Amino acid sequence: MLILVRHGQTAANAHGLLLGRSDPSLNETGHRQACALAAVLPRPARLVSSPLVRARQTAVELAGAGMGSQHIEIDPRWIEMDYGDLEGHPPAALPEEGWRTWWRDPDFVPAGGESVAAVGARVREACAELADDAAHADVIVVSHVSPIKAALAWALGVGDEVAWRMYLLDAAVCRVDTSGPHPLLLAFNEVHTVAEEVPGG
Repeated sequence: MLILVRHGQTAANAHGLLLGRSDPSLNETGHRQACALAAVLPRPARLVSSPLVRARQTAVELAGAGMGSQHIEIDPRWIEMDYGDLEGHPPAALPEEGWRTWWRDPDFVPAGGESVAAVGARVREACAELADDAAHADVIVVSHVSPIKAALAWALGVGDEVAWRMYLLDAAVCRVDTSGPHPLLLAFNEVHTVAEEVPGG
């Protein structure tokens, strides 16, 4: 099984800002989310992470949950989209006409940034390389919104433009079965939370 995990929350995520190549740590909520994931996800044969801190911190929690000192593989193809001049700004920083162009054209490149098609190309390559291992054992990839959407487009056999029709939550889990002739999307946007302790109970 190919298990795609979005990293836990950061302050920028909490404020709805575009967060691409900036490299903040998880906030308190993000750490709790990562711990919740570690409690429910299986021990994988391989654990792959984006090089960004928020993904690596999430992966470290997964590696520490009964997985021993398992090596975390860092793969730059799973890094978040480069938002260029939009980095750190709210989505409204791009005029509506600009968003319409971005939604219609996967090759559109925001100023100083990266296109949806470019993200798709690198992620599809990474998925193809993991598919055989994931067909025989669990492979977990800790990444970001845009690369995970690209991986789901790969699994569904559709174009990169479908990314704009998906919404992925913080610390969400998606599962893709790669054991058959075609990848099968089995789960999308799974969210796991830590149960609150009840005093005296």
